[in-house]
Amino acid sequence: MTNSNQQVGNPKGYKLTDADFRQINIRNLLFNQVGWNYERMQGSGYLWILLPQLRKMYGDRTPELHKMMVMHNQFFNTSPFFNTIVKGIDLALEEKQGVKSLEAVAGIKSGLMGPFAAIGDAIFASLIPAIMGAIAATMAIGGNPLGVGLWVAVAIATMVFRWVQLKIAYREGVHLVTNLGHKLNALTNAATVLGVFVVGVMCATMVNVMVPFTATIGEKVVSAQENLDLILPRLVPALVVFFIYWLLGRPKMNSNKAIMIIIALCILLSWAGLLAKG
Repeated sequence: MTNSNQQVGNPKGYKLTDADFRQINIRNLLFNQVGWNYERMQGSGYLWILLPQLRKMYGDRTPELHKMMVMHNQFFNTSPFFNTIVKGIDLALEEKQGVKSLEAVAGIKSGLMGPFAAIGDAIFASLIPAIMGAIAATMAIGGNPLGVGLWVAVAIATMVFRWVQLKIAYREGVHLVTNLGHKLNALTNAATVLGVFVVGVMCATMVNVMVPFTATIGEKVVSAQENLDLILPRLVPALVVFFIYWLLGRPKMNSNKAIMIIIALCILLSWAGLLAKG
């Protein structure tokens, strides 16, 4: 008899165990930023954390494993305090649908990483350290040793929160696939659209390029950038992103070559007075 997981795309029919969740959590707590780089940020770490489970689901050196590894090694960056929620939903989808879940998983990863980054940074990188740190520091300055204990307790509670969220997200992911399968396509499309918005916002806010050229006509000074903004605000950063995207698609082109080309062009165009930092 064929296993139901095998029927929907999980070649090995493997079902995750508590040992798998424990291994993922340990890797996530200690090595989430392993392999961090400016091209993929947490992407390589994401793949490394899930790799043992991917091998169990797809087998070693199989086309399915290779396909999913390529997808997981793409750009990913979110708050370390919420990233296991994404991993839990991801694992639930892959366990049920295998390689058929590739587009859904990619869409959910790109759609959730932005919102979770904002929420996690606001709560765990700003709010909790500011409030609990101030209380703990005040107690410590007053000679109360419980100030140190309070700060340690906060750190432990944060790690516990990161630990338990994986299985909760996994269970909800299974519920999504088994009971709400007819809504999965809508969720995937929504996550993909959200991911496009997140990428668009990143391009508009993080690529700070402008055209400094001005011309004097009589007593009036005409700014090229102001006129471009009238056509479409942030048009120049968008064109820069499209150029880099086109450049990376050229034969024998890689990210290192593209970075060197962009640096050279920035120096040349800045020297010529055609581009400047926004």
